[in-house]
Amino acid sequence: MKVLQAMAGAEFGGAEEFFVRLAIALNDLDIQQRVVIRENKTRARRLRAGGIEPTELRFGGMLDVISPWKMKRELTEFEPDIVLTWMNRATKICPIDDNFIHVGRLGGYYNLKYYEHCDHLIANTQDIADYLVKNGWEANNVHYLPNFVGAKIAKPLSREDFFTPDGAALILALGRLHENKAFDVLLEAISRVPNVYLWLAGEGPERANLEDLAQKLGIKPRVRFLGWREDSEALFATADVFVCPSRHEPLGNVVLEAWAQGVPVLAADSLGPGTLIEQGKTGLLVPIDDPPALAKSLKLMLEDEDLRGELARNGQAAYGDSYTEQTVVDKYMAFFAKLISS
Repeated sequence: MKVLQAMAGAEFGGAEEFFVRLAIALNDLDIQQRVVIRENKTRARRLRAGGIEPTELRFGGMLDVISPWKMKRELTEFEPDIVLTWMNRATKICPIDDNFIHVGRLGGYYNLKYYEHCDHLIANTQDIADYLVKNGWEANNVHYLPNFVGAKIAKPLSREDFFTPDGAALILALGRLHENKAFDVLLEAISRVPNVYLWLAGEGPERANLEDLAQKLGIKPRVRFLGWREDSEALFATADVFVCPSRHEPLGNVVLEAWAQGVPVLAADSLGPGTLIEQGKTGLLVPIDDPPALAKSLKLMLEDEDLRGELARNGQAAYGDSYTEQTVVDKYMAFFAKLISS
């Protein structure tokens, strides 16, 4: 079985992180794989560390005529059975060819004009799969395949290194610093909860605005802007509670990561977390864009150690049932085998 994967993603992001994890996981199996990515030194380094030598293309805009030509050359040389393209740009650049099965992979409610020439679509949530069918795709050609996250356990980081008292409650949030992630709402909530510290790991266009807001709210001394990190396991191991305040979150890889690490989760009831989390069992959900409600639930969790323990245990069990690497990779391999045999 020969599979070519192509990803023209952003510098940082959940889909990009899962792409790397899946490519490396598939590389350990009985499968021939070629990986094409947008030029990205960090992503290329991680793939090489996993045994994959990626092809890097520019994946530019309308004036980039070289990337489509190079993509076609890769397909001609490799002769894949299946081409799996991630999100809009990589899917658009893939030529129409009867010699392979073209599968587009969506992690959001994208404009489907980019996917018209695909043979099949993968959605990483059932709700996205339903969206595809409602918008004209045949149900037999739409497939729900969830993400997985790793379960590697790391030692806690030294709080002293981040000027955080050992006895203080520590909240962790991570993700791209974008308006959709609603970290402004989290900062407003933190301003209502005395003595807690927040570690915010991520980069993005909203960083300066968020730092200004923390200053205006008078909580800058309790907030640590950590930048983009590659040691999320250690961050989770150090934290007491993980918070996902997103306004728009189609899946919520970060929720799965917190579950895998045994950290209790508090999240805004956006599409992904709202579907994943069973209220009061595997996490707590609050309304979107509601700092007082977020602060109230955060206080509840911090004051009730038994509740935190129960949420953490149940979340870890949910992860073990459906979102481990072995479970999801097996589903991908079964999906590929079915495509080739049909």
